[in-house]
Amino acid sequence: MAIVGIAAIALTACTTTGSTSTSTAASGGTVTVAVVNDFTSFNSQTPQGNLDTNGQVGYLNGSYGSGFSYIDNEFKIVHDEKFGTFEKTSDDPLTVKYTLNKDDKWSDGEPVTADDMVLAWAIGSGHYDSATFDETSGEVSGGTQYFTIAASTAGLDATAYPTVSDDNTSITLVYSTPYVDWELVNPIAQPAHIVAKKAGLASAADLTTLLKSLPKGDPAAPAAPDATLQAAASWVNTGYDATAFPTDPDILVSSGAFVVSGWTPGQSLTMERNTFYVGGMTPKVDKVIFRIIPDANAQVTALQNGEVDIINPQASADTLTALKNSGADVLTGDQLSYDHLDLNFGSAVFADLSVRQAFLKTIPRQQILDSIVTPVNPDGEVLNSQLWVPANAPYADSVKNNGSSAYADVDIEGAKTLLAGATPTIRILYNTNNPNRVDEFQAIQESAAKAGFKIADAGSPDWSKLLPGGDYDASLFGWISPGAGTSGLPQIFSSQGGGNYNNYTGTNADALKTQTTLDPDELVSLMMNIDKQTFTDGYGLPLFQLPGVFGVSKRVDGVQYMGNQTGPFWNFWEWSVSK
Repeated sequence: MAIVGIAAIALTACTTTGSTSTSTAASGGTVTVAVVNDFTSFNSQTPQGNLDTNGQVGYLNGSYGSGFSYIDNEFKIVHDEKFGTFEKTSDDPLTVKYTLNKDDKWSDGEPVTADDMVLAWAIGSGHYDSATFDETSGEVSGGTQYFTIAASTAGLDATAYPTVSDDNTSITLVYSTPYVDWELVNPIAQPAHIVAKKAGLASAADLTTLLKSLPKGDPAAPAAPDATLQAAASWVNTGYDATAFPTDPDILVSSGAFVVSGWTPGQSLTMERNTFYVGGMTPKVDKVIFRIIPDANAQVTALQNGEVDIINPQASADTLTALKNSGADVLTGDQLSYDHLDLNFGSAVFADLSVRQAFLKTIPRQQILDSIVTPVNPDGEVLNSQLWVPANAPYADSVKNNGSSAYADVDIEGAKTLLAGATPTIRILYNTNNPNRVDEFQAIQESAAKAGFKIADAGSPDWSKLLPGGDYDASLFGWISPGAGTSGLPQIFSSQGGGNYNNYTGTNADALKTQTTLDPDELVSLMMNIDKQTFTDGYGLPLFQLPGVFGVSKRVDGVQYMGNQTGPFWNFWEWSVSK
C-alpha cells in the first residue's frame, strides 16, 4: 500500500526517460541501493509489514511478487516459466493450473512443492475464516480469523480447496465466480515446511493434510478454532517481524534469487545469491546491499562518494540539479504513487461528518503541491481522485462528478461555519523522517488552526508500525501501486481490506464487486461510485502524484526506470557491475 504500500489501487500512467548505458560488464560483484525506510519484516504481506522496503526485499527473496510472474516496466505481466508455468484451462468455471519446475528448491535445500502453494492459497483466500467484524472498530467480534493479510481475500475467496497433482508439483484452482485479476495470483509465500514446524507438525505434507481436513469457515455458524492452524497462522502473521537480525535461520529461508545474510537496523541490509535458485530471475551480481538513507540530499552525497550505486530519493528540484551535476545516470518518470490524507473513522472526533468536512476544507493542497511537486514537475496538479491520476482516461469525468470541487480551495470561513465554535483536537500521524510529510503536516497545522482546529503532532519515525493500530485521528502517507490489476480496491476500500487502516465502510459493496466484474464499462462505473462516495463521506483527500527519479552510478549497467512499488529493483537480474 510506502507505506508507500505494497499493493494498492491500480494507477496505470507512467512516462519515463533515460536508462543506464551498456558497457563491458562481468558477472559477480556487489550493488548497493539507498532506500528511505528501514526494514521491519520478512513478511511484507501483513498489515504491519506492508512497507516498500519490506516488499522490495521480498521481491528479491521470493516472498512477494516473484515466482510464477513479475510486472515489467510497461506494466505487463511476464510469466517466469523457468520457475513454473500456469495456464487458464477453462473459462466456465474459471480454472487455473499451476505447475512447479521439479528442480525448484528453498534456500535451505528443501524442494518447493504443491504443499507450499496450498499454504499460499490458504493465506490469501481466507478460506478457513469464520470471523465476523465490528462495523465501527473493524475488530473481530465473533468466530475466527486465521491469517491477517495486507491485501484483500476478494477474488481468491471464490475458490474451493485446490486439486493437488499426484506428484505434488501442481495445484488447480477452480473459481465459483469470475475473477478479473486471476493472472496476478502467485501462489508462493512462506515455506510450508517451516510453517509446519512452527505449528508443531512434522512436515509440510502434514500441514497440507490438516488444511485438507478442515471445513470452509462459516461466519453464520463458526466452528471452534483449530489450535494447530492458529499456531501456523500466528507464525505467518507475526513470526517474520523483526527488530534485529534473526538468530532463527528458519526466518531467512527463501524461494527467490537472493537470501538475507545480514541486517544492521537503521543502517543496512545485505542479500546474497540463493545457490539453490533455478528460476528465470537469476542475478548476475552476487550481492545486493540496502543502505537506509532517509534524506534525499544524503542519498545524492552517498552516490557521489561511491558509497551507494543506485538511489531512488524523493524528487525535488535540488535533488535533480545535484544528480545532473554528479556524473551519474539520471532516470526520471511518473510514479504510480500518491500522497494522501486519510481521516480515521474509528476516531471519536471524526464521528460527525460536519467535522470531517470542516477539516478537509482547511487542507492547503495547492500550497503543498507548489512547495513539493511544482519545482520538479511544473505541470503537476492537485490530485482530485482517490482512484485515478490525470493521465488515466476516466480521471476527468470522475473529477467532474465526484464532489472533489468542494475542496478545490481552502475555505476557512466555511470550516468555521461547520464547526460552529467548536475547537477539535486532531492528532496527525506521519513519518517524521520524510521531509515531504513534515512539510505537509506543518502546512496543514498552520492552515487548520485558522479555523479553530488544534493540530497535535503524532508523527513518528515508526509511523508504519503505528498505522494499523489506529491511535490517531488522521494520517499522512503514500500508496504505491504494482501497476496492474484492481486488487488494491478491496484492499483499501472494503471494510475488511488489509489496507483499510482508517476503518472506512462506505464503499464496501462496490469495492468487492470490482473483483468479479469483467465488463470494462461496468468496472469504471463501480470505480466512479467509489470515488464519489469517498468525497461524500469525507474519507480524506488525495494530495498529489509523485514524480520519480533514479540516480545510477556509471559502474552499474542494466537499471531501467520503473514507477511502481518495486522501483529500481524490478529487473535486478539484469544488473551488472562494469569492469
